[in-house]
Amino acid sequence: MIAEFTIVPLDRGESLSEYVSQVVDLVDRSGLDYCLTPMGTIVEGDWDSVMGLIKECHRHMRKHSRRVSTSIKIDDREGAEKRIDGKIVSVERRLGRSVKK
Repeated sequence: MIAEFTIVPLDRGESLSEYVSQVVDLVDRSGLDYCLTPMGTIVEGDWDSVMGLIKECHRHMRKHSRRVSTSIKIDDREGAEKRIDGKIVSVERRLGRSVKK
């Protein structure tokens, strides 16, 4: 499965890179495939690993903020793997060209 998640500390002002970088470090050290985007993080793995990581990231952010908002979108497709890159490759094949990344 792949999941896109965003974790926002609601009481830390406008610039959040200090806190986002700590969460990205947790994601990077998890060993799961992931892609950082300007609006969130996409991670791929089995249900327990992905949800466990998101839970860990939420709890970490909660240590720095009295109020945290976590949004999660899940795409769970049986038998599918390497979808972070595969979904883009599929679209590029249909277009006959590369797209911006």
